Amino acid sequence: MGGSEARGWLPRRFYSVDAGLIGLASGVRRPLTGVWRLTPGVYRQASDMDVLQVVISGLLLGGVYALFAAGLNTIFGVMRVINLGHGELMMLGAYTTYYLYAEGGLNPLLTIPIAAAAMFGAGLVMQRFLVERVIGQPLLSSLLLTFGLSTLLQGLALNRFTADFRSVPYLSGSIDLFGLALSRSRLVAFGIALAVTGVTYYFLRSSRFGKAIRATSQQADVAQVCGIDVRRVRLATFALGAALAAIAGSLVAMIFSISPEMGRMFLGKAFAIIVLGGLGSFVGAFLGALMLGVAETLAAYFTTTQLAEGVPYAVLVLVLTLRPSGFFGVRE
Repeated sequence: MGGSEARGWLPRRFYSVDAGLIGLASGVRRPLTGVWRLTPGVYRQASDMDVLQVVISGLLLGGVYALFAAGLNTIFGVMRVINLGHGELMMLGAYTTYYLYAEGGLNPLLTIPIAAAAMFGAGLVMQRFLVERVIGQPLLSSLLLTFGLSTLLQGLALNRFTADFRSVPYLSGSIDLFGLALSRSRLVAFGIALAVTGVTYYFLRSSRFGKAIRATSQQADVAQVCGIDVRRVRLATFALGAALAAIAGSLVAMIFSISPEMGRMFLGKAFAIIVLGGLGSFVGAFLGALMLGVAETLAAYFTTTQLAEGVPYAVLVLVLTLRPSGFFGVRE
């Protein structure tokens, strides 16, 4: 299950079976200085340059994670709804990019605003006619509703797209920078994710409507008394979160293999990021995503890829046990 990235962004013999997330890479032209034990009878040599390259790859991966988690975190902050269908919105964004590229011949970068607009509209419909009905209800109601949406969307996608893995071979190859081979597609994806995340953060902090979103997330009743249309804010926030998920999905399609079942895997990572950074903390989620990306790639390099797939859930359990509010969250 190879991703669409070309060889050259990680040291030799670096593998992953995590839905094609990490592929075989070319050799590193540096003397190897250490030996690391993986499993009984299996060894890998590593140099400082190897480790640095793995860390940088993790940071680039974390940027895409951050964009995806930002949408989920914003939705929860405003509506106190855990959207279990968020991963499927990402998946639909990824397939939008794939089909516009494969069948329409569009440049994958040009498909990003199209995917975002499509999921923004889908988010409006979902929130207006479904999610709005469980606002203020017990948490289980929203969990069951969004889980049902997730299952429905995944089933429809499997029926329409089949379970085959697909990818968008775009910007293959790598850039050699100070002896490090950096994937072109990852660099572009990280740059776009960082820009979109930054614009979203500025919008929430500085714009009038962004301040209305923040006021609603802090105290909806007081915001309504002050004249803020809380229902309109909830509607726009859910749609914004869906659009962010779609953009992340488009970026994922340009880097990794995609399938209809990819959403729940990324959703688990997003939960770990939000818990790590702190619920409702935009900056915390961003930093948490970078930390998780680095932890995953280091775990895959020094142990096995099977163990690396469990890193997000290990982080989730550890943080919930030691610091439930996260590193940047506020205890309620």
